[in-house]
Amino acid sequence: MKSNDKPLAITMGDASGVGPEILFHSLDADAIPSDSIVFGDASILKTGCDRLGIEVPINVLDSLNDTKEDHLNLWDCGCLTASDLTPGVLNEAAGDAAHRYVTLATQAALRGEVSAVVTLPMNKEATQRSHPTFTGHTELLAELCDVDQVVMMLATDEVAVSHVSTHVSLREAIERLTPSRLKRTIELTDSALKRFITQPRIGVCGLNPHAGESGMFGSEERDVIEPVIDELRKRDIGVSGPYPADTVFRQAIELDRFDALICMYHDQGHAPMKLFAFDRAVNVTLGLPIIRTSVDHGTAFDIAWKGVARIDSLAHAIRYAEKMLSSPSRN
Repeated sequence: MKSNDKPLAITMGDASGVGPEILFHSLDADAIPSDSIVFGDASILKTGCDRLGIEVPINVLDSLNDTKEDHLNLWDCGCLTASDLTPGVLNEAAGDAAHRYVTLATQAALRGEVSAVVTLPMNKEATQRSHPTFTGHTELLAELCDVDQVVMMLATDEVAVSHVSTHVSLREAIERLTPSRLKRTIELTDSALKRFITQPRIGVCGLNPHAGESGMFGSEERDVIEPVIDELRKRDIGVSGPYPADTVFRQAIELDRFDALICMYHDQGHAPMKLFAFDRAVNVTLGLPIIRTSVDHGTAFDIAWKGVARIDSLAHAIRYAEKMLSSPSRN
């Protein structure tokens, strides 16, 4: 299900992690669209096939238009050699290469050569050794696309969860809770969901325990969150709250009262979603001029290249990217 005839880009992720292996399994399970293009390294994938004792037909491209069915179509970034394959071991070269894959795929998307970018996991520590300011995919994509503010949304069929802040300390997360940032997060979430839902029901979490308990545990709900909700409701956005974060997920998932939740910081949203849908959640970056989705798991060094990595999250990330492509972008 695509809105155009451009291929989907998939980044290989850190070579020391589960990304390349997931690609092999996904191709075998027909979970990758036939014209998708992997941005990665041929030497790693070919050496990996030998290591796992499998045969994967790899089509190294001279042009993004030369894809073949029943092949792993690869844009060889030429970053690594066979000796750089170090399964489960932190590797600066692999971290740098993973950064390069995302950069090249994003640039291709900005040029309109690919329809969307789906990313496999990078290892932050490995990448930071060559890119000290790197904090995550989301921030890197914002920089590449020259966007000041983006929003991380975790999505499942049951609920989507957007974050006002992500990869910062808890102290900084509190400082980042400003009316403009909260408003932007709600607006982007509403716009994304309106691709599929006529009037999304958006619940906003409080920052403090019990959503502040009428000011007993903090004033952010009264001073920041409630005024933004009141303003957006006047614009016919279906937003309500703030709600205590310890109960609102049950209301959304078990009682179907919300289509999306707005969380104030990383763990407020990630912890319940990892418990609820570890293999199904899709990471979506809102606010970019391109469509980007990702698996919602890490490099899993402990199981890398052992033949046991699951493909569920990549399959869901691909499906969600295709779903977003079915409607024009409103970001």
